[in-house]
Formats: sequence, C-alpha cells, structure tokens
Amino acid sequence: MQPRPLAITGDRELLDDLLRIGAAAGVEFDVVHTPTRARPYWNRAPLVVVGGDAAEGLAATGPPPRQNIVLVTRSAADPDMWRRCVAVGAQTVLELPQAERLLVEELGEVAEPAMKAGLVVCVVGGKGGAGATVLAASLALTASRGGLRTLLVDADPLGGGIDVVLGQEEAMGARWPDIAGREGRVSFAALQDALPTFGELTVLSWHRGEPERVPREAMRAVLGAARRGCDLVIVDLPRHVVEDDGVAEALARAAVTLVVVQADLRGALAAAQTLALLRRHTGELRVVVRPGGIDPEVIRASLDVPCVGVLPELRGLVATLDRGDPPPLGRAPLGRFCSDLLTGLVEAA
Repeated sequence: MQPRPLAITGDRELLDDLLRIGAAAGVEFDVVHTPTRARPYWNRAPLVVVGGDAAEGLAATGPPPRQNIVLVTRSAADPDMWRRCVAVGAQTVLELPQAERLLVEELGEVAEPAMKAGLVVCVVGGKGGAGATVLAASLALTASRGGLRTLLVDADPLGGGIDVVLGQEEAMGARWPDIAGREGRVSFAALQDALPTFGELTVLSWHRGEPERVPREAMRAVLGAARRGCDLVIVDLPRHVVEDDGVAEALARAAVTLVVVQADLRGALAAAQTLALLRRHTGELRVVVRPGGIDPEVIRASLDVPCVGVLPELRGLVATLDRGDPPPLGRAPLGRFCSDLLTGLVEAA
C-alpha cells in the first residue's frame, strides 16, 4: 500500500478543508490531532501537512529533519507563522483558501509521483470530412487494446461526439461541459473515475447540447493529468484555432500532429491552408493521405511535409458506424495501419 500524506492538526475546520482538498487531488490523509502522535508516520509519509495550530507543539517534540513539509493556516497575516514554518522545517506556508490550488498540486505529486510523460498526438483533418475523427478513434482503440493506457480527447464541439464513433454514446460518465471549469493540477485517477472508461481506454467527449468552447486552462489541466497517468493521449481537433482556447493548448503540447489529407485537388489545397495555420501553434507535423485521384507521393511533395502512411479504403464504414459499431480494427486493414503508425510514433518519441 502506498504511504499516505500526514495531516497534523487539532483544528476541526482546517481538517475539513484539508480532507476536501485531498479528495480533489485524489488522495487520503493519515490524520493525527496532536503532534506527539505523529512520530510513527513521520518518516514514511511522502508529504507532511502541518496545521498552524500544531506547529509550536510539533517543534517542541524535536522531529527528525525531512523534506516535503508544508505549513497550512486559515489565519490571515499571522506575523508568527513564518517563524513556526522555520521551527518545524517546512518549506513554505500555504494560507487557505487562497492557496488551495497550490496544495492540490502538492498533493497531486503524492498521488502520482511517477511521470509517465505520455505521448500527446493531435489529429486534424486537412479539410472537412477527411476522416480525422475516425483515425483518432481507431488509433486510440488500437493502442488501448495493445495494453497502452490511453486517453482519447474530443476537442471538436461541432464534430457530433467521438463517443458515437466508438459506439459508446450512451456510456455513463462526464463530458466536456462537466469539467470545462477545471484548471490547475488534476489527478488522472480522479479524471479517469469521472470519465467513460473501457479497459485501458478513457474517453473525453461532448454532450448533445449547445456547443461550447474548451478553455485553454481546462485543456491544460486535462492533458497535464493525462501525461502523468497515460502512455498515450490522442486529441481529435477541429480545423479552426483560437489563440486562447483549448485547441491551441493541445497543439502546443503535441509531440506530433497528424493531418489527414484527401488525395484530390480540393483536399490538397485545403490541407495547405490548414498546415499553414497549424505551423503557428505546433512543431512536428505529419500527413496521413486518404486515397483519391492524385498519387500520394505527389500530395506529399506538394505539401512538403513528411507522410507517415496512406489510409486503407474504408468501405462500408458509414454503415458500420450507423449500426453503433466501432471501426473494424484488429487484423483488418485499418487495424494493421494503426498498429504500424503507432509503432512508428512511439519509437520516434
């Protein structure tokens, strides 16, 4: 069992605040109400949170020096608080409620100490109807079935919901409007508990109501949690980018952005405009070509962007999705394509 952070306080109101903040960070405390009872937990706790009311008594017990101690108070502008901070060996004083977010972040480091540094891959269509959403969903399904913990993020409020492509539109769990107010550090465990999850795949999609934009802060919180808790994050993006919205944030955090290009004249022209826009927000761009009337090599050369593959023909896909079934993967051509593409992306990361 992973050691829990230690809270030392006899202040009931402060303890209520700490337990609430701990729940937001996805952690539980070991709690002692008097400093003399802290010794059994002192060395093994990953973080010690000392209430201002307990600081003098704790210092009097002469606890062994250690890292990761914070002093928490609900008393504004107490001139003695920094003296108490030094006395107990704390690294900082956090005054509630103003510092709640900072304490959530400190506790979040305890809940998720190991950074997975999950790979963020954005997928966007070179023009409308290019098949980017199907590719994003297929990559996420393939990765999760291969044992990679994966988050699939639908960042297009006008796309109809990527959960529909998965055949999971009735799945219970939160959608973007439920978490759009999130900011700061979020525990991936808490996020995963809130969202529809199927095996190794967790999905953040849209409701069926009036569309809303994703705030940049919310996307930053979601992707930060996902990178700590996942192996892979797939983000399905719209073609429009606003500087202060979640699309720009996702592009800024992407290790690679895949642009699905229809291999015809309009597809190539639209993709060139899309790529010009994306270059302002992200670094590594790659194209995935969907077969059309122009040779894929001509498309690649005209766009001057590396091509990572040509999508197989997806015959009968619309009928499959309309039945509520996910895209055919496994040993099917699309499944093999996604497996090969994922292998290349992971190896290059």
